[in-house]
Amino acid sequence: MSISIKLNFYFLMLIPITIFLIQHFSDLQTLNASIPKPGSLPLLKDRSVNLSDSRLKIEIFATGLKNPTNMAFLDSGDALVLEKLNGTVRKIVNGKLLPEPLLDVNVATYDTRGMLGIAVAKNETAGKQYIFLYYTEARDGQGDGEDKCFSPSKCIPGYLPNGNRLYRYELSDNGSKLINQKLIFSWPPLKRADHNGGELIVGPDNNLYLVVGDAGNKSEVLNNKNSSIKIEAMGGILAFSHNGGPIFSNGLLGPENPLNKFYAYGVRNGFGLDFDPITGKLWDTENGPKYGDEINLVEPGFNSGWRVVQGLSVLKPGFNITKLEDFGGRGIYSDPELEWNYTIAPTAIKFLNSDNYGKKYENDIFVGSASGYLYHFDLNSNRTGLDLPKPLQDKIVDNYEDEELNVIFGRNFGVISDIEVGPDGYLYVVAFSRGEIYRIIPTNSLH
Repeated sequence: MSISIKLNFYFLMLIPITIFLIQHFSDLQTLNASIPKPGSLPLLKDRSVNLSDSRLKIEIFATGLKNPTNMAFLDSGDALVLEKLNGTVRKIVNGKLLPEPLLDVNVATYDTRGMLGIAVAKNETAGKQYIFLYYTEARDGQGDGEDKCFSPSKCIPGYLPNGNRLYRYELSDNGSKLINQKLIFSWPPLKRADHNGGELIVGPDNNLYLVVGDAGNKSEVLNNKNSSIKIEAMGGILAFSHNGGPIFSNGLLGPENPLNKFYAYGVRNGFGLDFDPITGKLWDTENGPKYGDEINLVEPGFNSGWRVVQGLSVLKPGFNITKLEDFGGRGIYSDPELEWNYTIAPTAIKFLNSDNYGKKYENDIFVGSASGYLYHFDLNSNRTGLDLPKPLQDKIVDNYEDEELNVIFGRNFGVISDIEVGPDGYLYVVAFSRGEIYRIIPTNSLH
């Protein structure tokens, strides 16, 4: 083979490699351009909002939102944020909130109804990103907040919402709209307006996981083998494929629909879901009535116990595990990993799969609350429970002064509705009541 032929051969071999490198670094530049560098955003001046670690500080990533519930990042690094009362999906590019929403739908908004959950996943076959939305769809012909059906005794005929719907969308080519709407799942309309759940995530298996509440059902004892309650009124965690089908062929709890979509059950209501990046196991937060707020490790077929038991079963007089509904032995009850014996209303839960704040926090759990607190928890050595400080080793938080102080990471955030880890590896905290999103970054002293 002549030298010229060899050179031509090597040149041809380099073309695809060169194209890949150009595309790769172009993607990185796009990502970096979409997420402001640490220190480039305005610092939060309200000193009542503070962190327990003085080596960290708070930036304002976005402001001017109306009751933001959840957010998700696109591959580009842009962020999508939901507004509960408007039924809108807003886009943040390079730390700037765009004036026009990507989507505006009519939603019922009373109590916990509204625009609730968002998740972004890759459509591996078409090379596009799917955006999934979970919201309370207003009755046909009605606008935002026109629902007038609050409970069985207070429900004006003709004002019951269409129900909680899970839709799939795609991003338009220019990234300005959500298009190609497809209904994935529909939860029947119920007259009570509370306990709608709404937390929606993509798991490591690229499937969807969704929290649904018990819709405030108070007329039946849920989770009792003798109960006649319909499955639609039983709170839990559902699992779907991108097309809305069950991810287990025969279902974890049973083959019939919608039972075949239940990954866990006996959940009163919740706003937090995340998978451990090390073990791949699912964790959640759950809201009790006036006690029994929980953090749970959620194994497949997990029974959280509601409405027979909330919180640790040892605190429930006469508790008998054999009386719980177990779907022929498929469901398994287990106690929470932590219980608050008073109301703090835990919301988001997130694993920090980053060492941006040092090894001290890497792969640990962060939990938000409607009380404005941001909590930090270490895990035990096999990551099946929390490594709790001595006052909490009974897994019960009895009072703030003596026990909570060791796990509080931040204070006075208002109602925290979501926590995300950005593509840059930093924590983003959605402050529902403040209409803002904060980013936590290191000070120079951390390095």
